[in-house]
Amino acid sequence: MSELAYAELGEGTPVVLLHAFPLSRRMWQFQYDGLTTQMRLVTPDLPGFGQSATSAEAPDLGVMADGVLRLLDRLELDDVVLGGLSMGGYVAMEILRRRPDRVRALVLADTRATVDAEAAAANRRRMADVLEDRRNSRVLVHDVLPTVVGDTTRQEHPETVTWLREIVEETDPLGAAWAQRAMAARRDSFETLRAVRVPTLVVVGDEDALTPPSDAEAMADAVPGAELAVLERAGHLSAVEAPDHFNDVVCEFVLRLG
Repeated sequence: MSELAYAELGEGTPVVLLHAFPLSRRMWQFQYDGLTTQMRLVTPDLPGFGQSATSAEAPDLGVMADGVLRLLDRLELDDVVLGGLSMGGYVAMEILRRRPDRVRALVLADTRATVDAEAAAANRRRMADVLEDRRNSRVLVHDVLPTVVGDTTRQEHPETVTWLREIVEETDPLGAAWAQRAMAARRDSFETLRAVRVPTLVVVGDEDALTPPSDAEAMADAVPGAELAVLERAGHLSAVEAPDHFNDVVCEFVLRLG
């Protein structure tokens, strides 16, 4: 597998943030300004997104997790604060399953620990078929983008939706298809979360319709001592839709680690 592309800014505690589907590390634009004065921020492009090549291996979130672990090796980072939003959260939990010793602390944003219901998994596979057949990202723009932003963002910040659409349109359709098949086949992660013994922050937008606050509460309840932050006026992409609030809670969490 080829090496992951990534951006790295700031100094101090290393924090790795894994992006959502069907975006890239560009989604962390507001975190580059808001967090890098306080910490060392590393944001990879997961396989098939941004500047990272699509994997030739069978679709499996473990392939993404292994790519991130190899990046940590390249950067000589023994352990990090690991964060992921949506798909990035699934990958973070897969890293926990494989190498919990590499995770100093955990941030899970707008994600869930359960597997997809069969109807949702079937829809992922249907979308993968369309992406592979048509070789363009229109299905992502029409079927996915409207679901990942909250009502407040749609109504009050159309420029944010336009910016996100630009990122989605850049997505490699074959990479997106690969990721959809990998997510459809993912495992339940509650047992993994119950074994976590590092500081954990769970973040969710109060307008998140895909992974609602009830999913975040279930994950926070599963991890001993986990904190829960619900961000107002934010949908599924809370780091994009409520960046100042997101940055505040993450920064406070990281700085308390010492």
